[in-house]
Amino acid sequence: MKNKGLWITLGIIVIIALILYGSFKGTYNQMVTLDEQVQASWSQVVTDYQRRMDLIPNLVSTVKGYADFEQETLTQVIQARANASSVNLNVDNLDAATIDKLQQTQQALSSALSRLLVTVERYPELKANTNFLELQAQLEGTENRIANARRKFNESTQTFNSYIRQFPQNIFANMFGFEKKPYFEADAGAEKAPKVEF
Repeated sequence: MKNKGLWITLGIIVIIALILYGSFKGTYNQMVTLDEQVQASWSQVVTDYQRRMDLIPNLVSTVKGYADFEQETLTQVIQARANASSVNLNVDNLDAATIDKLQQTQQALSSALSRLLVTVERYPELKANTNFLELQAQLEGTENRIANARRKFNESTQTFNSYIRQFPQNIFANMFGFEKKPYFEADAGAEKAPKVEF
């Protein structure tokens, strides 16, 4: 009888250990999967921003062909691109400060590009240039891709953050060093509709 009680106790201990192991393993693996989704989404954001950076020199070269085009506008675009290129976009240092700096430099680049495109309005022959029109269309498509990539990044970040903050995952997240990820915030002034006057 004594041995039977010992075997039952050992069996219960083994079953509890297997349940705990399965719980730890499942939770940890889910956190890894969600973290990888955030990293993949971040990589897509970086890829789309890089695509825009790669288009800018071609756009500037096309515009430079028009001798009387405002050099100050071109210089601003080139400087804004250089500033945006200087931000370290490594997923390993992904924090709120990095995302904020990225947003600031990208917003400055967007502003410089907007000024460039407004200035182009004064040059009908440039507006009719096929290379310029193609580059402008590619830039527009890239802007849409950037917006979608940022949205997907925020969605995967929200899923990850929600998961690691729920009980009991929050205990495991702290044990294994999984930390809350930052979001892309709306650009300053995005909540206000632009004023249109006729």
